[in-house]
Parts: sequence; structure tokens; C-alpha cells
Amino acid sequence: MYDVPEMPDRNLLIQLVSMEMPFGKYKGVLLCDLPVSYLEWFQRKGFPKGKLGILLSTIYEIKLNGLDNLLKPLKQLK
Repeated sequence: MYDVPEMPDRNLLIQLVSMEMPFGKYKGVLLCDLPVSYLEWFQRKGFPKGKLGILLSTIYEIKLNGLDNLLKPLKQLK
């Protein structure tokens, strides 16, 4: 029997296109608009704990795999 992959949490994806980075060089920038180089830095140094870390690691994986265009429809809904 095959394992069915878990569906992404829709709220998580909506937060990626609506939540701003709360600190640092890119404070105020939407998480989905953060540059890959910044996300790579977090990946090397460690993502923050909690919800922000989950969101940053998620957008990192999305961008790493070239899937950021999938967020455009959600971004337009905001």
C-alpha cells in the first residue's frame, strides 16, 4: 500500500504571501518575496524556532524547487 503525501496546510501557504519578515535586513518584506540568498543563509545558520522558522523553511523549499509561481494566485487574493 502506498502512503498518500500529506496536503500542504492552506493557511501556511496564505501566511507565506501575507506575512512580513519581522526583523533583520529584510524587515517588512513579504516572506514569499525574500531572496533565495537570505533563505540559504538561514538554512546554513538555522531557521528560527516556532512558526516563523516553519514558514521560512517552507518558502526556502518552495523556492529551491522552483515552485514559487504556485504562490502567485494566492498573492493576488490578498
